[in-house]
Amino acid sequence: MGEQGRGDAPRVTIEQAQQWLGELFAPWVQALGLRVTRIEPGEAELLMPFSPQLCRVGGTVCGQSLMAAADTAMVFAIASGLGGFRPMTTVNQTTGFLRAIADSDVRIVARVLKPGRTLTFGEVSMFSAADGKLAAQVTTTYAML
Repeated sequence: MGEQGRGDAPRVTIEQAQQWLGELFAPWVQALGLRVTRIEPGEAELLMPFSPQLCRVGGTVCGQSLMAAADTAMVFAIASGLGGFRPMTTVNQTTGFLRAIADSDVRIVARVLKPGRTLTFGEVSMFSAADGKLAAQVTTTYAML
């Protein structure tokens, strides 16, 4: 049996997470071009490549794409803590936009704060990959189905 996650849960690999992205998420989420770059039990890091198609007027990455990327990253963080994908739904997502991102990939770091049987709480930090500066901070709550 491979590496283990928390407890006796199997460890989720980057390849497995990337496969889920292609199989379990809506086509418009897949269109964000997200790449899983790191996954550990209860944590996930993704990269959203810059694309003019994800920008609003003025050339900055739009909030809708940032929020969708944060939501997706959190699903991976939760699944990695469980050792595999389990159906869940977003109950709450609060996003604070701290600064705009223009002409840069977005680095997304998601972390489970408190896993639970029925609800799981987490946080996501989003950075401009060009300068490493924090651009958005997200708090989340998910219902485990």
